[in-house]
Amino acid sequence: MSTKPYLKKAYLEKVVPELIKARGYKNVHQVPNLTKIVLNSAFKADADKAHMAEVVKEITKLSGQKPIITYASKSVASFKVREGMPLGCVVTLRGARMWEFMLRLTAVALPMIRDFRGVGNRLDGRGNFSLGIVDHTIFPETQADGSQRANIGMDVVIVTTATNDDEGRELLRMLGMPFRRSSAATEAAAATAKA
Repeated sequence: MSTKPYLKKAYLEKVVPELIKARGYKNVHQVPNLTKIVLNSAFKADADKAHMAEVVKEITKLSGQKPIITYASKSVASFKVREGMPLGCVVTLRGARMWEFMLRLTAVALPMIRDFRGVGNRLDGRGNFSLGIVDHTIFPETQADGSQRANIGMDVVIVTTATNDDEGRELLRMLGMPFRRSSAATEAAAATAKA
């Protein structure tokens, strides 16, 4: 018998009632929800097979499932890319793995970044959020050891059912995403602190 992921349980018990109360939704199905999380990491054009295997292994550790390798659909001479050349790997998380990854990202990995002051609060206009991670070793699954060649960067795309950015931002904030305060909010907080 499998149990619900902690973050999904918190979403159903706390986030959904709060959003219904705050935004006046008539139906539970109108409340925005997470659809999927996509992890994407690119290879350099001159990367060897050992480096590609290392990237795939590390992304597999982070996501809990094996990524697929993406290939170039056409040649681009200025980027030294030929058709059929491997360019990166991508993995799509849904269900329990998605909720577990979201919890690890917001509660463990992001606070591990040195001098972390929050993530940018810009969404894509449809309630989806993209985040670039430069160093994959902020996740506890990938313990940095001296044998690794370089830190692996990746893009994390969080797709929601929100209809606009305000709904998406509110959902992600309630799920623990540490958004950076806007400059206006920072100035207002500083003004109240001085008074």
